[in-house]
Amino acid sequence: MFSMLLASCGQQKTEWGGTIEEVDGVTIVRNPIEPIYREDIFVMEEELSIGEGIGREDYMFSEVVSIATDDAERIYVLDYEECCVKIYDKNGNHIKTFGRQGQGPGDFYLPSYITISKEREIVIKNFRNFSFFSLDGEYKRTLSTAVYDMTSGRIDSDGNILGVEIVRDEENPRYELKKLDSEANYLCSIGSSPLSDFRRDGFNPFFPVFRWAIINGNQIVFGYQAEYEIQVFDADGNLVRRISKDYTPVKVTQRDADERLEGEDLPPTILERMTLPEFHCPFASLGADDEGRIFVMTYERIPDGAGYYFDVFDEQGRFIVKVPFANRPELIKNGKLFTVEEDEQGYQMVKRYKVTWKI
Repeated sequence: MFSMLLASCGQQKTEWGGTIEEVDGVTIVRNPIEPIYREDIFVMEEELSIGEGIGREDYMFSEVVSIATDDAERIYVLDYEECCVKIYDKNGNHIKTFGRQGQGPGDFYLPSYITISKEREIVIKNFRNFSFFSLDGEYKRTLSTAVYDMTSGRIDSDGNILGVEIVRDEENPRYELKKLDSEANYLCSIGSSPLSDFRRDGFNPFFPVFRWAIINGNQIVFGYQAEYEIQVFDADGNLVRRISKDYTPVKVTQRDADERLEGEDLPPTILERMTLPEFHCPFASLGADDEGRIFVMTYERIPDGAGYYFDVFDEQGRFIVKVPFANRPELIKNGKLFTVEEDEQGYQMVKRYKVTWKI
């Protein structure tokens, strides 16, 4: 693993070759294939590593799925397999572990996400609900989202809920991103993408779906993988910006398919109907930091094959730099970047890096 990452080399800054225009109240940003900056404008330096393979149980992880931090820089690690949250201070010292598997009040069932709300509460996304705890891990309440059957979810800075619902409409089966208020009442839909039908189309492990993230506290960044266009919606669900970028398609390899299906226990009837596309989708996932930058994970591998390049866009939507990551960022906040990594024996560690932007 590395303690420092540099952006790709070249001139420090080039003239941006894109365009920005207003069309019907929406800002349209078109980016060229090359970023504005090509030198070491993005630097990350390792500050902290939490995790032990064999030793103290409070420092051992099984399957970390989400990380959060609070104003005191305490670190909250959600472990899917152990169904618990482990809390550490800013120096990595264990404070407390709480949570258990179950479906009763305060229990964890298929937990997938953790955040700290503006009310200074720990919020856990479970299978069909959100559970709320004090910062000390004391259970407070549960909010059900079962009526929408959300497969994933987040809480924005206004306390509203965003989540993905599978809509099994006969004429238009789809994934749909919905926004609910703090009491789980429907507010609006942001976007959607089709459901796959492997019986009709075969099994494509790289079938395009939409990706999304919360940006600037209560806005949404949304992208459908079939094309390289990122959309930004305001707090009321109105489209305010479209960001597109030229790109070079990346071919799908058997290695890609093997890695994608690793750990999956799919029946032979599905594997027999697997059809691999010639090229990957333009991007794999989306993320954002707390300063309004958008991080787009591509399928372009870094030279040693141990990670992928991320396209980074500024608040205006301009493509500013291409950054290699050996491990996908889980959280970027207050100049700190958190990742989940593995040691030589395959044991998980949570790492924190200091991020410096030389712009």
